[in-house]
Amino acid sequence: MLILETKNRKNNENLDGLRSSGFIPAVYYGPDTESTSITISLSEFKKILNKAGESTVVTLKTESGDKDALIHDVTVHPVTEVPLHIDFYIFDKTKTVEVSVPIEFTGVSPAVKDLGAILVKVLHEINIEALPMSLPHEIIVDISSLTAFDSVILAKDIPLPSGVTLVDDAEEVVVSISEPKEEEEEEVAPVDLSAIEVEKKGKKEEDAEAEASKE
Repeated sequence: MLILETKNRKNNENLDGLRSSGFIPAVYYGPDTESTSITISLSEFKKILNKAGESTVVTLKTESGDKDALIHDVTVHPVTEVPLHIDFYIFDKTKTVEVSVPIEFTGVSPAVKDLGAILVKVLHEINIEALPMSLPHEIIVDISSLTAFDSVILAKDIPLPSGVTLVDDAEEVVVSISEPKEEEEEEVAPVDLSAIEVEKKGKKEEDAEAEASKE
């Protein structure tokens, strides 16, 4: 179980001062939950985000009791990518939710290993639907079935955990194999030595005429 300690926050609180103290402003809300402003530890949130991502249930310990939530949105600094604000969604445990889950590629493709093919990862996350407590942290895709240059893995080919439904187009390509392109050798034009000699000769004659005109 992933747990985050929270503290209620006043809407007029200085957010820059809050962040400089190692905390992040956040808010939680849901169908039957009033929107509430809170404060959480930046370091603790980073640990949770690395473990959970945005598809794993996080328990918020709030002043009104424990609340199971999903990380709904993370606003980050455009340069440092440090989290600046978090939205937590308090879900209905009886209703399914749609989320994007990262894809974890595993295994070795014989086409890449033995034929020198190129592995093309088309998708890096996939959209699924499930009850909140059944959401996986990631979806595993085994690439060992990619044995030839025309091999592909479609969204429908991915085995999903029990209770998880694919939302994306079943025919969408997840990963494929590309045949390596042979580099064409550029033809180097032969050097015309006679042209070089003529050019040098012409240059010498021009220099001689220029010297004569000075005399």
